[in-house]
Amino acid sequence: MSDQKLLELAAKAAGIGPVLCYEAMRNCLRIGTRESYKIWFPLTGSDHAMSLAVKLGICIVFFEERDKVAAEQSRLRAIAFESLDAAGTRRAIVRVAAEIGEAMP
Repeated sequence: MSDQKLLELAAKAAGIGPVLCYEAMRNCLRIGTRESYKIWFPLTGSDHAMSLAVKLGICIVFFEERDKVAAEQSRLRAIAFESLDAAGTRRAIVRVAAEIGEAMP
């Protein structure tokens, strides 16, 4: 799934919007109106990723012996494994949030 689609579905799951557009250069979404918008970047910003995890009740588990991090949301049974670093942790959170958004009507 593309980063744009991941971000759009994660925003849907978190009730963040309206989404104006995706900025490929900064790998983020513009949220709000054309006159007043904010940049939302959970794939590159740890504060945005952690806020997303808290809002959706996503649990983060680190597996040092496997060099992996897992994020999961038990109500949906969504789980994502990524590399054990900050970027991998953010991506795992956004992937789980995107699965939640995809399951929504």
